Amino acid sequence: MRETRRSQIARAILEYIRQHLEAQDTLEGITQWWLPEEMRTRTVLVSDALTELVAKGLMLEHKGKDAQLHYRVNKRRLKEIEEYIREKSPDLQF
Repeated sequence: MRETRRSQIARAILEYIRQHLEAQDTLEGITQWWLPEEMRTRTVLVSDALTELVAKGLMLEHKGKDAQLHYRVNKRRLKEIEEYIREKSPDLQF
């Protein structure tokens, strides 16, 4: 169940950045602003999803001047992002 929720959150993050390629935010900002309301209560799962996306090279992270980690899309991997979304949501059409 946790794996399924994390996967859904990862997909939601990628769907957001696909539409907002310049978006960049912290864990808290992503949780509050990028995700549907029903996914906002699971900060640990959002963190796990971001860790997975960074490990796959789909998202980039860097430490900001505020000492927090900031996340943004890896624009070089847009094709893989589309494939990931399609794989996790085969009924979606692009």
